[in-house]
Amino acid sequence: MTLHLPAAVLWDMDGTLVDTEPYWMAAEIPLVESFGGTWTHEQALRLVGLGLEDAARILQAAGVRMAVHDIVEHLTADVMSRLRTDGVPFRPGAKELLADLRSAGVKTALVTMSLRRMAQTVVDLIDFAAFDLVVAGDDVARPKPYPDPYLQACVALGVAASDTVAIEDSPNGVRSAVAAGTVTLGVPLMVSLTGAGAHALWPTLAGRDTNDLRMLHAAHRAEEATHDGIR
Repeated sequence: MTLHLPAAVLWDMDGTLVDTEPYWMAAEIPLVESFGGTWTHEQALRLVGLGLEDAARILQAAGVRMAVHDIVEHLTADVMSRLRTDGVPFRPGAKELLADLRSAGVKTALVTMSLRRMAQTVVDLIDFAAFDLVVAGDDVARPKPYPDPYLQACVALGVAASDTVAIEDSPNGVRSAVAAGTVTLGVPLMVSLTGAGAHALWPTLAGRDTNDLRMLHAAHRAEEATHDGIR
């Protein structure tokens, strides 16, 4: 039996495609300290996978006396500057897998809670046409963990969510993708994904290719069909 390719692969950005979480954390610390507060690594981990406005509200609670919009703008500008100066820190295997998907003709989308201009900065620094679509945090009414970002991507690509694979590194991202109905692959980085609901967990994307995602998608759909058959 021929196993079909996923109709699309949907990528989270920060922490999944690129290891920018340290850039965000490095921007948060001096911001909080400039208002006389302290910001620990444990506090920073709470922001991983959150929408930027939700993260800004947590920073306000830590003492940052700025409007939510201004916090988002400040952090985004800081991280964008680091990207331009230091380059794009791809996670191991991510760029290679993305290029392999493109060669195989699989549609791809970047689904991120970062602002569009931040996402576009990353996309523009990739040396091939990496994505058919970008859905950013300022494009959706409800951020992850709501399913809206992934559903919006599927509609725009003209694919059913059940025919896609989503790749995520955070619990909120996994919950968003699962709620949208994608086959969800977790590749943890900063925080554990145990219990978040991912259909598979891989420690890394290094050495993985399009066929691995084909097999993952087919295996999950076969498992679903078996469960449906015994209900």
